[in-house]
Amino acid sequence: MVNFFTWVGSIVGVLTLGLIGYVAYRYWYHMGQLPKPEFRHLDTKKPVPADWSHDEVTFTWIGHSTILLNMFGTKILTDPVLGEKLGIKLAGVHFGPKRFTPPALDFTEIGEVDIILLSHAHLDHVDLPTLQKIANRSTHVITAHQTSKLFKHMPFGSYEEMQPGEAVTTKEGITVTAIPVRHWGNRFPWNHEYGYNGYMIEKNGVRILYPGDTAYISMENLPKQFGPIDLVFMPIGAYKPDSYQAAHCTPEQAWQMFKETKAKWLVPIHWNTFVLSREPVDEPFERLLAAAGDERDRIVVEKQGETFSIPVQ
Repeated sequence: MVNFFTWVGSIVGVLTLGLIGYVAYRYWYHMGQLPKPEFRHLDTKKPVPADWSHDEVTFTWIGHSTILLNMFGTKILTDPVLGEKLGIKLAGVHFGPKRFTPPALDFTEIGEVDIILLSHAHLDHVDLPTLQKIANRSTHVITAHQTSKLFKHMPFGSYEEMQPGEAVTTKEGITVTAIPVRHWGNRFPWNHEYGYNGYMIEKNGVRILYPGDTAYISMENLPKQFGPIDLVFMPIGAYKPDSYQAAHCTPEQAWQMFKETKAKWLVPIHWNTFVLSREPVDEPFERLLAAAGDERDRIVVEKQGETFSIPVQ
């Protein structure tokens, strides 16, 4: 007679193998639907942050959602991801996308930063190997609710968590306000407590909006709440299949949100770095240009490594 526990164990084993097989099938099916671009070398002039003036606001798009911003002498880095790959390793096998454009700056070229802004804990926004390499006692990290546990063991000088509606002014005089966006924060399925933010960054009357990652959400109240906005970094990729639009805006929606902010300039981000979804890799920018029409000159950075300075009166 078969032992009851042996029978139960066999059933559990079969179900476990079935689940693993199903997950593997879904993963490889998804990977098969993604575009496969060739590696692209950057053809822009290398940024030189050491030469940027401390009397103005200058930035460069490093890649994906990573921006290096010098705001009146304060260096701010958003969602730093500088590694070659994203994802996780299981049994020696890497699962996750590989970047097809290199970062415009490496760790040495970025140097020490004063503030790191982390919008949410997704693997393409909080990259632990990058944070470990860039950690410094002079750096203050601002992050979303319940996410500091991911890096609090690293040698940063200080960190604080924020929720939408909260604001902080740093010792450098930078005011950062967390704003609501339409996204989700789980790093893995069980991390339901992780928050997600966009940020308004202000100093000396200059206002910059960094939404992080978001689906369409009305931004009409932002200029009423904060005053005139100079610049918006807006995500434009990862919207196909259509179900992804519950958490990622289309390029047309990105342009609509930019117009709602009444900002002067737009920088499209979250595209042309990793393949995260099924749209062709150049489509997001092409659709954004079509949406902008005669106002395309308000898009001030088009490629990784391009640098722009906000005119300061």
